[in-house]
Amino acid sequence: MANVSVYNMEGKEVGSMELNDKVFAAPINEHLVHMAVVLQLANKRQGTQSAKTRSEVSGGGRKPWRQKGTGHARQGSTRSPQWAGGGVVFAPKPRDYSFKMNKKEKAAAIRSALSSRVNENKFVVLDELNFDEIKTKKMVSVLNNLNVNKALVVTADKNENVVLSARNIPTVRAAFTNTINVYDILKYDTVVITKDAVAKLEEVYA
Repeated sequence: MANVSVYNMEGKEVGSMELNDKVFAAPINEHLVHMAVVLQLANKRQGTQSAKTRSEVSGGGRKPWRQKGTGHARQGSTRSPQWAGGGVVFAPKPRDYSFKMNKKEKAAAIRSALSSRVNENKFVVLDELNFDEIKTKKMVSVLNNLNVNKALVVTADKNENVVLSARNIPTVRAAFTNTINVYDILKYDTVVITKDAVAKLEEVYA
């Protein structure tokens, strides 16, 4: 089992913790990781873009000039795509970009992403993360103590003070064990996670 150091909010090492190899030393499946990222980005798309084809643009019912003898190229409508004000070729239409992955694939992708962070020594475990008030300075101070800049902060349960303290920091995102996803794990350089959150992840994904 992988062994990682446990730090307190002052950035001092206060112990160590063994990680479950099924979750944090899993084989890294790049295909599933890629699919999970594409899935999340695709599901975010609104899919509301729309343009008119030549059949939907108004006007252009009459042939602009006779077929032969004018010296111009032959034209059948002023709403053909080559005309200004004409329709769009293969115009985009509203559509749903979302697709699905099954539960086992999603779990394997999460395990792969977490394992990659552990392999790169970008997985920092805290003994606890609690603030008695909402204070962005406190979150910045904790991250500075850990020498972390761009971080995904993961807690076991919903902690409003932690979430709101991290919200105004552009390079930090707070998440819970039931809301983490592959895209965020890869987007932020370091995963900062509490001990009880590690235990919860092992319970869910082992």
